[in-house]
Amino acid sequence: MNNKEFLSELSKRIGYTAKETTSLMTGLTSEISEQLEEEATVSITGFGNFEVKKKLERVVVNPSTKQRMLVPPKMVLSFKPSSLLKEKL
Repeated sequence: MNNKEFLSELSKRIGYTAKETTSLMTGLTSEISEQLEEEATVSITGFGNFEVKKKLERVVVNPSTKQRMLVPPKMVLSFKPSSLLKEKL
């Protein structure tokens, strides 16, 4: 299902126009993004938790050249589904 199909189905289910549904989803995703940029955990009941985690600096080895390289630390997005979502799947 692509974004257009998703928004179309969602608008049918909630009874809003496609334009209103698109506006709602844009607002939702921008608010989630802002919270994650501030490194806050976003919990959606019945769906799961979004969290920003820091990956530490590490050394990796190129298997073909055996050259060792240092990978700098970085922030990654983590998602943990709720138990309700796990049961449905």
